[in-house]
Amino acid sequence: MAIRCKVWSAETAQSLDSPGKWLENSPSLIAESYTCADMTNSRPPAVRSCRLDIRTFRRPFVRPLVTSHGEWLVREGAIVRLSAQGRVGYGELAPIPWFGSESLAEALNCCASLEDCLTAERLAAIPDRFPATQFALESAWVDLGLPESEPTSAASPSLHSDWPVCGLLPTGEAALQEWSSLLERGYTTLKWKIGVEERATELAWFYQLAEALPSNVVLRLDANGGLDMAGAIDWLQACDRLSIEYLEQPLPPTEFDALLRLQSEFATPIALDESVATLRDLQRCIARGWNGLVVVKPAICGFPSRAQQFCKTHHLDVVVSSALETPVGQHAALTFAREIGSHRALGFGVDHLLQPVLSNWPAGLWQTSTPS
Repeated sequence: MAIRCKVWSAETAQSLDSPGKWLENSPSLIAESYTCADMTNSRPPAVRSCRLDIRTFRRPFVRPLVTSHGEWLVREGAIVRLSAQGRVGYGELAPIPWFGSESLAEALNCCASLEDCLTAERLAAIPDRFPATQFALESAWVDLGLPESEPTSAASPSLHSDWPVCGLLPTGEAALQEWSSLLERGYTTLKWKIGVEERATELAWFYQLAEALPSNVVLRLDANGGLDMAGAIDWLQACDRLSIEYLEQPLPPTEFDALLRLQSEFATPIALDESVATLRDLQRCIARGWNGLVVVKPAICGFPSRAQQFCKTHHLDVVVSSALETPVGQHAALTFAREIGSHRALGFGVDHLLQPVLSNWPAGLWQTSTPS
């Protein structure tokens, strides 16, 4: 029995590929169903019977998230569920196509191509052009605890209790009014996205923000690749005058050589983000000589086990960051952070940006929707 995919039209795929096209009187969470195959045939004896189901969802932002990529209104994704012998394992499809991953429609079609059998061999053979699918299915495979899975090495990680977490400020002038509310929530590291408004105006706000923050608060800046060289130089000069943890992705990924030069010319560290969206991207940047900070979003990086091994082998200075997942993807990403021994504040202070999920997430998705 194959996965039914006909619900995904070309029009649906196009709208899924772009931020900011979804919010139309949406409730706080809209769940749809996407039923996959009953995996009972051609299985190695150790795996036995397994079933894969998928439920898609749309999770609106409390208010639009504005970056240099545009305006984002709703976070759409899907939860994958593997079940075998009375056990279940969950993973999350959280693609960001304009950031470097496949689209949700492409991820679902990749799952459809698995037809009626998911084995360790088929899992490992998922092409690298589907990094979000690799993350979701390996996470579910490990969560299910099939014999072929590598068990995690410790108790489940917990956000806030196990690591410092970086809170995301609103873009623009609103950051000047709202930084204190994030400090009240316990954040001592904050991130502000730049490259959204006119440069001189943003720089003026930046100086006001830096002056207002208590001395024990660490500030990060994130340009999302939205600056040109003149803008990057202006911002790095401003950062050098102050104590800024790093400037994230000042130039587009296509400007790698220029990023290397900027890294050597300024005191403020540069962190690559869009440039290292997937494991293949990360491998290329390290091979080309990058030895600075990298921001890894596990949910779109690819197979967690392979990315973990690469980060540990090369002793990378990694900031583990959210791809705006639900708790399912967040749990797997936190496991990733624990496995690589990340010591920097995690980029997971984003839950306040999104409407809450169901109280019985993710199992509740199977109670509120029926197979299509």
